[in-house]
Amino acid sequence: MNIGVVSDTHGCVETWREVYRRYFAACDFIIHAGDVLYHGPRNPIPAEYKPVALAEELNACRQPVIIACGNCDAAVDGLVLTMPVQAPYAYIFVDGRRIVVNHGHTLDEAGRWAAARQLGAAVLVTGHTHVPELAKQDGVILLNPGSPAMSKRPDGHGTVARIAAGKIEIIDIVTDAVIAAEGL
Repeated sequence: MNIGVVSDTHGCVETWREVYRRYFAACDFIIHAGDVLYHGPRNPIPAEYKPVALAEELNACRQPVIIACGNCDAAVDGLVLTMPVQAPYAYIFVDGRRIVVNHGHTLDEAGRWAAARQLGAAVLVTGHTHVPELAKQDGVILLNPGSPAMSKRPDGHGTVARIAAGKIEIIDIVTDAVIAAEGL
């Protein structure tokens, strides 16, 4: 199974197009950990901010897109998206593993670990921070793919993640380098 993982696209359509073409076009499905269309009240409006165009791109994906509701997502997004924005969690079962998705804005680090264990997750995918994270503890993995368009990494490089061939990788979309990897 080849799974694309993204979060915090915040309506940035050109970045989405590039990320989709380079990393997600061959995926079986895509997980989006929230903050899909709206730029957010604390973020500047980027030049590529076109939420309707991004919604059209997501709707046109050949593969399913599973979305967990972020703190910047609203019920009105359902008027332009053809897939549900699930809250507070989205659940996926793949290859006998439970992947749970939550934007993460209400969970600190201890809360993420606790939620993953309580929900029986092999992988808990979150977003919100715009900074990638990959950690494993007692067989449970926490994954935050970061943000491709509004990164808060010190170098400003956007990131996405992929789950394939028994491993998870976080990819710097500027350099194509795998910056973190973990076996399932």
